[in-house]
Amino acid sequence: MLRLTWVQPEDLIGHELRQAALDGRDASAVASRWRAAGGPDAPDRAGASPEPASPSLRRLAGELLDELAELPSPSAAAEPTDLEDIKAQCPHWPLPPAGPKGDGPRPARLEAAWLGRAAGCLLGKPVEKLPLRGIRLLARAAGNWPPTRYFTARGVPGNLTAAYPWNRRSAPTSLAENIDGMPEDDDLDYPLLNLLLLQRHGRGFTTADVARVWLDELPAGRTFTAERVAYGNLLAGLEPPETARRRNPFREWIGALIRADVHGWTNPGDPAGAAEQAHRDAALTHTSAGVHAAMFAAAVIACAAAGTQDVHACLRTGLTVVPPRSRLAEAVRHAVRLAEAHDDFDTVVDALHATHSPAHHWVHAVPNTALIAAALTHADGDFTGSVARAVSGGWDTDSNGATAGSVAGLLAGHPAALPEHWTAPLKNRLAASVGGFDGIGFDTLAHLTHTEATRSCPGPS
Repeated sequence: MLRLTWVQPEDLIGHELRQAALDGRDASAVASRWRAAGGPDAPDRAGASPEPASPSLRRLAGELLDELAELPSPSAAAEPTDLEDIKAQCPHWPLPPAGPKGDGPRPARLEAAWLGRAAGCLLGKPVEKLPLRGIRLLARAAGNWPPTRYFTARGVPGNLTAAYPWNRRSAPTSLAENIDGMPEDDDLDYPLLNLLLLQRHGRGFTTADVARVWLDELPAGRTFTAERVAYGNLLAGLEPPETARRRNPFREWIGALIRADVHGWTNPGDPAGAAEQAHRDAALTHTSAGVHAAMFAAAVIACAAAGTQDVHACLRTGLTVVPPRSRLAEAVRHAVRLAEAHDDFDTVVDALHATHSPAHHWVHAVPNTALIAAALTHADGDFTGSVARAVSGGWDTDSNGATAGSVAGLLAGHPAALPEHWTAPLKNRLAASVGGFDGIGFDTLAHLTHTEATRSCPGPS
C-alpha cells in the first residue's frame, strides 16, 4: 500500500500535540481521547508510521486536528505572524539604507555564498537524521572530528555503520569518495525557485506569486513537512495564509528558513527589506517561530552580503526583526551566550540539546536556528569552522550546514577564499529538480542572482 509521508492525519496528530505543548495550548483532553482510541505517537524520524490507521482512527485524527486548531494559544500575543504586528514588537527594526540603490554584492561574493551553501549542505547530507552520538562516533572513527572535510566511510568499522547507518538517499552522492558535483537537495532547490520567483515577479512579489511558482515548477514529491501540507492545501483550493495553518503541525519547522537566502542575497545592506521578502515567502507554509526563523536568517544574510560587518554584528541585526519575547529570539540569545562562554563547541552543543531536544522535533526551527547562531558565533565567521560546527551539532544537519555556509561564504567574499577541498568536489555543477537549472554552474547562478540584486525597482507583483 502506498504510504504518503507528512500528510496522513494519524501521522500529523502526534506532531500537533507536541506543537500545542510548545505554544502553550492545553491539549490534554484531546491527547487523552487519542490515546484512549489507540492512537500512536508521531513517527520519530520518518514522515509516516509503518502501518496505516484504521478508517475510524484516521477520521478521529482529522477531527482532533481541527479541535486543536481552535484552542487558544497563550504565546500568540508575543509571537505574531502578521508582519505589521511583528514590526510593532521590534523596537529596533532596521531602517532602510540611505541613498540610492548601489550595485549590490559583487558576483564573486554571491558565488562564494552559493558555493558555501552547497558545501555546507553536502557536508551534512550523509549524517542527516542521525542522532548526535552517531555523528560523533562516525567522524571520530574516520579521524575527522570535528569535521574539517567531507564525511567518509573509509576506515569506519562496519559494526558502527550498522548501528548508525549513513543517510540512505544521500550516502551514494555525498560521502567524500562518492562526490561528483553537487547532488540535488531541497536546500538548493528552494533558492533556485526563489531566483525564478524574482525573475518572474520582482522583489514586489506576493505570497500568491510564491504559490504560483511552486505549482508551475516544484514537483510535489520534492516537498516535505510544512511545504507538502501547504502544497496539498493549495490543491484543495485554500489560499495563503490559510495554506500554512490548515492541519499543518510543521508550521514552525525549518522549511521557511531554508528558503531565506535569496532574499538576503538580493537585499545587501537592507535587512528589513530581506526580512519582509522572507515573510511573504514564509507565509505560504509557516507561522510564528517558523516565520521568525526565516526573517532572522534573511536579515543576517542581507547584513553579511553587504560585506561591511562581522558575523557578530550580522547576528545582532538578525535579532532586530524577531519579536524579542518570542521563543526564537530567546533561543538565539541563549545560543550566542553559550558560544561566547565555552571554548569547546561540543559543550555548547550538549547544552543546546539538553535545552531543546526533550520538547522539539529535530526539524523544528527554534533549536536549529539557535544552533546556526551558536556555530557562526563560535567560529567567528570562519568558513570551515562555521559549517563544521553547524553540522557537528546534529538535528537538521544539511540545512544548518547550508545556512551557515551561505553566511560564512558571504563573509569570505570570494570563491578563492573558500578552502579548495570544500569547493573542488562540487565541480561547478549543481543537480536540481527545478526545471532549467539541472547542471547549472555556481558562477552562472551568481550572475543571475546579481541581476536580481541590482534591479532598479521592485518589479511587478
